[in-house]
Amino acid sequence: MSLVRIEELKALLRRYNYEYHVLDKPTVSDQEYDRCMQELISLETLTPESYDPNSPTQQVGGLVLEGFSKLKHKHAMLSLGNVYNAQDVQDFVERMIKDCGQDEFVLELKIDGLAMSATYQEGRFSHAVTRGDGEVGEVVSANVRTIKSIPLVTSFLEETEIRGEVFMPKASFEFLNEERLKKGEELFANPRNAAAGSIRQLDSKIAASRKLDAFWYYLVQAENKGLKTHSEALAWLSSQGFKVNPYTQVVKGSEAVWKAILELGALRADLPYEIDGIVIKVNSFEAQRQLGFTSKTPRWAVAYKFPAEEVLTTLQDIFITVGRTGKITPNAALAPVRIAGTSVAFAQLHNEDFIKERDIRIGDIVTVRKAGEIIPEVVKAHPERRDGNQVPYVFPTQCPSCHEPLKRDLDEAAHVCINTQCPARLIESLAHYASRDALNIEGLGVKSIEQLHAAHLLNSLADIYTLKDKSIQILALPGWKEKSVDKLILAIETSKSLPLDKLLTGLGIRQVGEKAARTLSERYGSLEALRKATLEDLSQTKDVGSITAQCILEYFNEDANRVMLETLIQAGVNTQSAVAARIESRFSGLTVVVTGSIPGFTREEAEAWFINHGANVSGSVSKKTDLVVFGEGAGSKLEKAQSLGVNTLSAYDFLQEIQS
Repeated sequence: MSLVRIEELKALLRRYNYEYHVLDKPTVSDQEYDRCMQELISLETLTPESYDPNSPTQQVGGLVLEGFSKLKHKHAMLSLGNVYNAQDVQDFVERMIKDCGQDEFVLELKIDGLAMSATYQEGRFSHAVTRGDGEVGEVVSANVRTIKSIPLVTSFLEETEIRGEVFMPKASFEFLNEERLKKGEELFANPRNAAAGSIRQLDSKIAASRKLDAFWYYLVQAENKGLKTHSEALAWLSSQGFKVNPYTQVVKGSEAVWKAILELGALRADLPYEIDGIVIKVNSFEAQRQLGFTSKTPRWAVAYKFPAEEVLTTLQDIFITVGRTGKITPNAALAPVRIAGTSVAFAQLHNEDFIKERDIRIGDIVTVRKAGEIIPEVVKAHPERRDGNQVPYVFPTQCPSCHEPLKRDLDEAAHVCINTQCPARLIESLAHYASRDALNIEGLGVKSIEQLHAAHLLNSLADIYTLKDKSIQILALPGWKEKSVDKLILAIETSKSLPLDKLLTGLGIRQVGEKAARTLSERYGSLEALRKATLEDLSQTKDVGSITAQCILEYFNEDANRVMLETLIQAGVNTQSAVAARIESRFSGLTVVVTGSIPGFTREEAEAWFINHGANVSGSVSKKTDLVVFGEGAGSKLEKAQSLGVNTLSAYDFLQEIQS
């Protein structure tokens, strides 16, 4: 009998959750809801065999994790391109109409939260994954499960992935910060940061207490369910109990799109959650498929970003910071002011010319905004409000950290400290190397790096891997305990096994960010192969180009960098790509050029296949080329190979060979 009652209570509580958190139309009192919940908890406790990870009782949290595992998305979670004004919107809409012949668009509020993917299997919530870098995210199922508006059991049985935005309502954010203030804890800057921090709590009970919510706006592979438009997919999600934003609109033509944007934007201040723009999507799935994607964004959707909020405050001082590449950046110290939901006390001033051209002086009343709603910057000074106490700023001629002369090229706006031993450059380089996007060495932030550097324990990247032998010296420093030292050393040892793209990101090579690092890692397979690459080969690599290629060559040709890399290798740092280890084949040792289209492969994937099978891939044909693999659309490279007598292999023969 208790098992039957358990199922009855679970069904009741799921309905109550849906009515309260999705429909906003509760049909029972809080007391009745709590009574049912307590009865279910009691029955489940007395009947261990009834355990169900998707029971409503699991939405109160309680699971404590050791950490978050990573999961590769089956379909990449791309970001959106941005537009900023009426002309941009009109250009986008008219371009879509011209390119696909469809004039119907869906407009959605752009919720300011954390992008999330949730997968259901056999009618039950299976797992949730953050966007991460778009390719790989963190599994945060235990915390997402605590969100009351999310259905844990569904009527559909086939595997289904949905995507949306987890957010913290304004009321929850204000309550959370009030509680943190009472406890003397650091306040969250805004609801988005609070939501992200809550989702990454290892204790799901903490996540549950934060009262997060979610809107769902995308059904992956919706056409498999017989749906033809995005608006139909949203209606399907809503019919299945998922919370879809009620302000979503379907409109036709550029005039209607802009009118709807203005109407939706006017709601911003009164909404119970933060939004930072309006998303515009082509409604037809057939048109979306026709328009396709770039490497980063869908061509059929864009986000209109609200104009940056501008406020007045006093510029109290100007100070200089030194980046890891030696770039000198002037910054404004401001009388604290609130912009877009956060308190701002500092802002960028970019470079000397920026200050001079705008005649910005210490003591000025200035207009400040957040560039892209993220980075505070000074827009202009107000000379009409000067009282005679303002002081023109004189740009320094020496680095504030190492006191070496600053250099500025005639064609560059920024000043640079060229001293590679500059302490400020070193600290920024170390912090970048240890950052989450690079080697992810938890416990090695800027403050701890400064402390270890001041104690002469950390003077280079290679020194990171000697800290395990300096535990006694670290323990003697203020704030360090045995547990924190052990965690730091474990994080350092773990970093050795991360793939090559993380190392390349951490090295801080000019112009090489995460995406370029990943592309280089996939193409060359190892640090050794990358170091042997020519300027021509590098320049023809996707996401690289001639300027980045030159920066890579310069980095590897510098003696100090060569010595440092050898030391890292000796310390056991991995220098291999995450792709499979090279396989011996008939292509081993050959220099191969891929040209034209290979069915089933992008050019990068085909090149990666040859690299994994022992070949050296080149971007150009020469007498040293051993083999040219050509597909449809092959042009001058194939012609040159034939004129030089270089062996060729057709795409058909290549595919036949790898299948056999």
